[in-house]
Amino acid sequence: MKWQAGFFIFILLITSCGKGIDDSDKKIFKYNESAGVNTLDPVFAKDQAAIWATNQLFNGLVQLDDDLNVKPSIAKTWSVSNNALIYTFNLRNDVLFHNGRKVIAKDFEYSFSRLLDKDLAAPGAWVLNNVASFSALNDTTFNVELKTPLPAFLSLLSMQYCSVVPKEVVENGNFNKHPVGTGPFKFQIWKDGVKLVFRKNPSYFEKEGEEQLPYLDAVAITFIQDKQSAFLQFIQGNLDFISGIDASYKDEILTQTGELQTKYKDIVNLQSQPYLNTEYLGFLMDNNPLPLEIRKAINYGFDRVKMLKYLRNNIGTPAINGFVPMGLPSFNTNVIGYNYNPEKAKELISDSNFDTKQEIVLSTTSSYLDLCEYIQNSLQEIGLNIRVEVNPPSTHRQMVATSKLNFYRGSWIADYPDAENYLSLFYSKNFCPSGPNYTHFDSSEFDDLYEKSLSETVVTKRYALYREMDSLLIQNAVIVPLYYDRVLRFTQNNISGFDSNAMNLLDLKRVRK
Repeated sequence: MKWQAGFFIFILLITSCGKGIDDSDKKIFKYNESAGVNTLDPVFAKDQAAIWATNQLFNGLVQLDDDLNVKPSIAKTWSVSNNALIYTFNLRNDVLFHNGRKVIAKDFEYSFSRLLDKDLAAPGAWVLNNVASFSALNDTTFNVELKTPLPAFLSLLSMQYCSVVPKEVVENGNFNKHPVGTGPFKFQIWKDGVKLVFRKNPSYFEKEGEEQLPYLDAVAITFIQDKQSAFLQFIQGNLDFISGIDASYKDEILTQTGELQTKYKDIVNLQSQPYLNTEYLGFLMDNNPLPLEIRKAINYGFDRVKMLKYLRNNIGTPAINGFVPMGLPSFNTNVIGYNYNPEKAKELISDSNFDTKQEIVLSTTSSYLDLCEYIQNSLQEIGLNIRVEVNPPSTHRQMVATSKLNFYRGSWIADYPDAENYLSLFYSKNFCPSGPNYTHFDSSEFDDLYEKSLSETVVTKRYALYREMDSLLIQNAVIVPLYYDRVLRFTQNNISGFDSNAMNLLDLKRVRK
């Protein structure tokens, strides 16, 4: 009865936080997820909301640090064969599932098999597309053999899709609503549309020096759909963290130059760093595309610096290099893109013999209408007739994914921290719908470089190949890079140890409150 009473008080504290009950003796980290969380099963964690939540509950073989380097997690060490095909992982022997059972290599064998199960139709099954076989050699040794060398393979394994799960719990049913993992927090309660609560895992295997992780007692996630209401909750101190910036409160908290407004400097911490997201305009390259000169003129024809300053409060970096964004180790300013040069743009238009009365349709969604209208006005000044067409988000995504749009706004957020993830969008064998080549760019030179990069295990040589490919995209003006995004995170000033990386991963195990 005493245990039950204590448990009830703990739940009452958590589920009542922000409603007048003093929970100051509990270190509860509170954040809002306006999009909601649809699942806590890592094999279905395909959106940010699910990835953030499952990252608190599960671990895989490896993980990423703040600089996107691959670090040990449940695998304490690993080795790679000379032909770069066989990966042998040596597992820790002190990792427990939340139900108390020790993790062994057979659990990874089951988890990988489950990810590939066609009946399950997990969206992350593609992560193991290049895997020929995998097996548990003993309780602490797990072997993976690839079909062909893939330098980004360890980065892929850091994704939540590759988390280890206990077979006996999964097969009991309802795993997506009552998960059991190995992570720093355990699932506690989920009231759909209201609140999701995780509590501290006292048996978590990772330490900071001699201190046991995590430091927090619990994590409480609310689901306020209105972003302005969530912002007000944050300002009132009822939320510890908000991510990103919404138009409804952008100018309230940030200056025109992207700094905190003076009234918030003493109560709010702002974190800003590169985010692996490139915002761009794409051209369909088959069926009589726009002439190269016109595609280049569009690239030269508007001021990215001014666009970011006045429409995005300087949140982001003007994309004056290639398609590969800042934040990736292979990003290099030697890839020379397009600066604002209206005279050069007019010269290209004149050289092309293009009929400037011809209407060029730029397709977008309402969220990016301001950007596209800015570009439209700038291009009209250099003599191009641009019409902006606004589509519903789902329709726009579908039309981009099936190459139905000749000129469209797009964005690419990295699934894993390697430039190959970006350059794969232009490999001819990835023509949609079987792959992400939405522009239908087809270049034997690009393909040769791409295939060579897949088998290049020397990092510096692989990065040089990436730069060559990126430069080819610029020379052919396949896309119009707009800006490289940035992660913006706001926390209360009593929060510390709240770090991030360019993947915008939420890792709360080292957070103190």
